[in-house]
Amino acid sequence: MRFVIFTHSLVSDWNHGNAHFLRGICTELQQREHTLAIFEPEDGWSRHNLLDQEGISAIEEFHERYPGLSSAVYNEETLDLDSVLNHADVVVVHEWNTPGLISRIGQHRARHSYKLLFHDTHHRSLSDEESVAQFDLTHYDGVLAYGEVIRKAYLRNGWTKKAWTWHEAADTRVFHPIASKKDGDLVWIGNWGDDERAETLREYLIRPVKELRLRASVYGVRYPPEVLEELADAGIEYKGWLANYRVPEVFARHRLTVHVPRRPYVAALPGIPTIRPFEALACGIPLVSAPWQDAEHLFHPGADFLFAHCGSQMREQLEMLLTHPEVAQSQAASGLKTIQERHTCRHRVDELLEVIEQ
Repeated sequence: MRFVIFTHSLVSDWNHGNAHFLRGICTELQQREHTLAIFEPEDGWSRHNLLDQEGISAIEEFHERYPGLSSAVYNEETLDLDSVLNHADVVVVHEWNTPGLISRIGQHRARHSYKLLFHDTHHRSLSDEESVAQFDLTHYDGVLAYGEVIRKAYLRNGWTKKAWTWHEAADTRVFHPIASKKDGDLVWIGNWGDDERAETLREYLIRPVKELRLRASVYGVRYPPEVLEELADAGIEYKGWLANYRVPEVFARHRLTVHVPRRPYVAALPGIPTIRPFEALACGIPLVSAPWQDAEHLFHPGADFLFAHCGSQMREQLEMLLTHPEVAQSQAASGLKTIQERHTCRHRVDELLEVIEQ
């Protein structure tokens, strides 16, 4: 089949988590001999920030790491949909496209016979319903929602007539255990965001690390100066942006990691862990998570990873794993097994092809 995908960015993962999953899905589709055409806007904020802060070498390195993947950059005003969608069998449009383009593609679908799916990987459907309600999905065949609660929101609000739950997953061609000498105790990889988890990060990351005096590193973007001062005061080394395909080698050099979900995923979106835990467990690193509700039973909490329900419990869990390496090793093996059995991009492509058949 010929897949056409409209994404915010394939080449840039600067504060753009969907790029992680997209790369894995596209690689798997290619391995199965499907044809891909991927389009991203020339003025996308993720691409713009990557170029501005890291330079063209970051995009050149992406192409070196993913030689089979490429995207075409378009200007929305001059985009010729008749040409782009010629001979398409399946078209997937990510929710971080403009309402105008989303509508135009739907209107084009009304005159053609390809399958058209809308892909939602954000909390806006519950945290900012007005922004999602402006999308005209009239001629879309359905929605791929990365959590059951989002799938239900689309149906409940009448935004679509069909929706499927399609969780993110790990690209195990990239995310897998790597043998390496440990030069740090803890690493956290994530972006600061818009203060939507500021206090949670202080409680579950900064304070426990400081109290335990761990050798710790943080990677990510959008950290304000005052937060960088807090990290330094806690003895945490801030290392800036990290290309997502380099994450496995960083995990390999540390003894454990933590997961700190953003507030909307804790308060309103049970069952959606975001992609970070999938990738961490796929790398075989012990994980302790701040609270979120595994409402869809994706994992085996307590075996695959540990939950910490307050800052003091996070400190206790981290100390326990660091002083009992046999427990940490057992937990890492359990988490890796769950990923390999249920949550790889191969599994998600199987699910996508089932949706297309339906």
